[in-house]
Amino acid sequence: MPLAEPQILDALSALSDATRCRMIRLLDGQELTVSELCGVLQLPQSTVSRHLKTLADADWVASRRDGTSRYYTLALDAADGPRTRLWQLTRDELEGRPSVQQDQRRLARILARRGEASQQFFAAAAGQWDRLREDLFGRDFVGEALLGLLPSTWVVADLGCGTGAVLPVLAPHVARVIGVDGSEEMLAAAGARAGHLTNVELKHGPLEAVPLESASVDAATLMLVLHHLPSPAAALAEAGRILKPGGRALVVDMAPHDREEYRQKMGHVWLGFSDDQMRRLLAQAGLDAIRIHPLPPAADAKGPALFAAIGTKA
Repeated sequence: MPLAEPQILDALSALSDATRCRMIRLLDGQELTVSELCGVLQLPQSTVSRHLKTLADADWVASRRDGTSRYYTLALDAADGPRTRLWQLTRDELEGRPSVQQDQRRLARILARRGEASQQFFAAAAGQWDRLREDLFGRDFVGEALLGLLPSTWVVADLGCGTGAVLPVLAPHVARVIGVDGSEEMLAAAGARAGHLTNVELKHGPLEAVPLESASVDAATLMLVLHHLPSPAAALAEAGRILKPGGRALVVDMAPHDREEYRQKMGHVWLGFSDDQMRRLLAQAGLDAIRIHPLPPAADAKGPALFAAIGTKA
């Protein structure tokens, strides 16, 4: 839709000044403060502020506050809008002019100075950075953020879901999560935890005979489950069966340990799994591209070391 006559006249009037055009060129793709514009344009603050007000009144610039600073940037309409087309014509006229080239060189120096404080900080704090970052943001944000890399179309089966701790973690990132467990009491707890999530489904059944169709899920997780099962091989074979071609299985469990008391106190059948054992079990389940890596222990963890093993359905 064409600009109404007063609007187009205001827009043209704002562009009639060479300094304002240089200013808009600087703000095209950058957010700059008044003092930074002064440094690039080599003009006093009063002059820069006056030009910014003219541009703002004509809707050529927008601003936002960041702490105690205010940043300005170019404000345009849609990609094919009249103001955008007008600016493209003006920008083409500006390119190659000595004053604009000088502005870009001074802008590069100012942007480089922005990073100096951060560079100096990291140079001095490299040895303490992990602790400083943990103090500010905690430890859990990396894993939570990386979940966003999961394809949003995936269907994931959490085999041996227990009380459902994994279900609300996965649900926001994938199309559907299916929790399977052989204990009705555990499934009741999982329902209380994740029943409000519309893309979570719970199924009762043994992991040696998972109540899901073959090739029906994109990923399957077995989180601290295998050491409870009489036949880990059967459960992994079922995980392989329900995976689509190219689907992935993720196993998290304990490395070998000698805590015999776990058998009586917590119903453990197996005292952990070695890398060689896991590779054999996953391969027997029809999985390849197997990767196994130890997981870093939590500072307050009292149990055996954990590992993560990943295999892909051939």
